[in-house]
Amino acid sequence: MSEPAARRPMDVRVGSSTDALTPVAGARRSLRARTQQWAGLLAIALAALAGDQLTKHIVASHLVLDGERHVIGPLSIHHVQNSGIAFGLFASATPVVTVLTAVAVGWMLFFFARSGSRHPVLPIALGLLIGGSASNLIDRIRLGHVTEFIDLLFWPAFNLADSFIVLGVLVLLVALLLPQRTQMRPRPVPDAQP
Repeated sequence: MSEPAARRPMDVRVGSSTDALTPVAGARRSLRARTQQWAGLLAIALAALAGDQLTKHIVASHLVLDGERHVIGPLSIHHVQNSGIAFGLFASATPVVTVLTAVAVGWMLFFFARSGSRHPVLPIALGLLIGGSASNLIDRIRLGHVTEFIDLLFWPAFNLADSFIVLGVLVLLVALLLPQRTQMRPRPVPDAQP
């Protein structure tokens, strides 16, 4: 005699393996970047690159090297060239800086391809980082230096690409440090009473 159905232990399955019989304890989703994340990353990176290149072109064509125009308070537009990295460090190592920047941009693209849907702000943060880094990389390859022009008197001169890189890092840090929102589970719909 068989047990009544109510007394048999229930076999609850979250998923099943390819043989449709073996229970799977959890579901995994791919973290690879999808088309919409690539589109967001590309749009932000291109906007950052274009904005930086445009402002550098305007400064270089309207101000002689070391020329300066006061804007307001401590802010001046001061046309300087930097063959190193931020704050003029490694000025004599332009080829090394160029190679390291290219490697960093390649690594960010590889990381995004594998993990682009891990967090919704990754396209924004990495778009800013890649756009700013690529713009400065283009200058190093094309000119052998980077044009800097935003001068705050109390800080070494910088450009929009530098600002985009710093902003991208800050967005990334905030996204990683803030707790993730847990997804709301849908409430079960009560059975309709006849």
